[in-house]
Amino acid sequence: MRPDFVETPASDALARARATRNPIRKLYFWTLHWAATRWAVPALVVLSFAESSFFPVPPDVLLMAMCFAAPTHWARYALWCSVASVLGGIAGYGIGWGLWDTVGRPIVDFYNGQEVMAQVQTWYEEFGFFGVLIAAITPVPYKVFTIASGWFKFDFGLFVLASAIGRPFRFFLVAGLIGRYGERVRPFLETRLEWALVALTALAALGFAAIKLLG
Repeated sequence: MRPDFVETPASDALARARATRNPIRKLYFWTLHWAATRWAVPALVVLSFAESSFFPVPPDVLLMAMCFAAPTHWARYALWCSVASVLGGIAGYGIGWGLWDTVGRPIVDFYNGQEVMAQVQTWYEEFGFFGVLIAAITPVPYKVFTIASGWFKFDFGLFVLASAIGRPFRFFLVAGLIGRYGERVRPFLETRLEWALVALTALAALGFAAIKLLG
């Protein structure tokens, strides 16, 4: 283990970001420092809201960084992330329901999600409520489901219920693990940061593939 990645406090993160030339580590330490500022919660809310309807970057990365920086606040961060994600999902539902031609279709086209949309319809017909619940918890891209839910006129009450169960389950699990074991796993994560980011990217790709394969 390299000594410069042991016990990295948030107050030192900016200096470490400036010291390294590795772009991945620079971004990580910069995010970790920023997560400890007064703008952290607003940024988490915006990111979590946007990711549920159109933005590709999941909020888990910032949520984890914030929990590393202030582990005793993990529940508050998870709550903000969950509420914003559910509200963002409702916005995605509205896009699919009332703005499909002007907003929804361009988003789906951007993600090359035409086949995914067709598969989502099959999931609704077969699993209904539980299809949305699974999407809310797993790495399956949730924005695809929120827009599709509005487009296919999936029951709005059940959609909100599934989101309100699934999103907190995911975010409280992530934040809770960091809050409980963060300082134990943080040196391991930081020394293998590139591999961790590759794994997150692979999970996102598998999420898109899962929609097609599970039809």
